[in-house]
Amino acid sequence: MSTATVTAAPTTRPRAARWALGVLQVLLAAVYLFSAAGKISLEPTVVAGFAMMGIGAAGTVALGVVELAAAIGLLVPRLAGLAATGCVALMTGAVIITAITVGGAMILVPAVVLVLVAVVAWVRRHETVALLRNPRAVLFAR
Repeated sequence: MSTATVTAAPTTRPRAARWALGVLQVLLAAVYLFSAAGKISLEPTVVAGFAMMGIGAAGTVALGVVELAAAIGLLVPRLAGLAATGCVALMTGAVIITAITVGGAMILVPAVVLVLVAVVAWVRRHETVALLRNPRAVLFAR
């Protein structure tokens, strides 16, 4: 499959599907941005919650920076698939850590975000593969 074919894939999706995917990516970016803000600013309730899970202030800030990068990546069309794939890994860890340390209904939030970001990663999987195979061709294509 050529890079040109893969980068042209979004235009072959029905218009409603492209809009729905775009809206989902913006909503997920907002979720990650909101989540990152509390971590990067070391909001006391966020720090206390992460301390309860055994994660210190440095780990909290690091996760916030990763979430900020995820939010930005989800908004950049050529990086959205790769960002979503990274978010799948991030949210899988979040679900596991939440299940082990907190449990109960608290697992629903990261689980729902995991499912939604997995949808974006799956839909954009061909673009992600093209980006990983030939980053220059995809990133600098006109």
